[in-house]
Amino acid sequence: MSTTLVKPAEVERKWYLLDAAGKSLGHVAAEAAVLLRGKQKVDYTPNVDCGDFVVVINCDQAVLTGKKAEQKFHITHSKYIGGLKKVQYGKLMAEHSDLAMTYAVKGMIPSNTIGAKALTRLHCYQ
Repeated sequence: MSTTLVKPAEVERKWYLLDAAGKSLGHVAAEAAVLLRGKQKVDYTPNVDCGDFVVVINCDQAVLTGKKAEQKFHITHSKYIGGLKKVQYGKLMAEHSDLAMTYAVKGMIPSNTIGAKALTRLHCYQ
């Protein structure tokens, strides 16, 4: 029995629709990350981008468990002096819940070119 390696031209991509209404933000993000990487496929190859397209709807109805709304922050830095910005996740979910979902998924995929390509196939809507 030989190992099957998929070539980039042979990858078949499907579209998946995830509904985040009433579900935990992290659980939906983890499911989306697996689909974006293509790890649910039988012919998964780590060095080939074989993931699928993912559409996440109702991001504004996703739930933050515990005290994450007040205690968890999204932190960015502009690389200039005094350029640190901190936003509470509760405020981020109220104003831009699609960005909160994108940030959660981005933290669950690899930080390389395959991960960057996978992130372009993620579509989040409030």
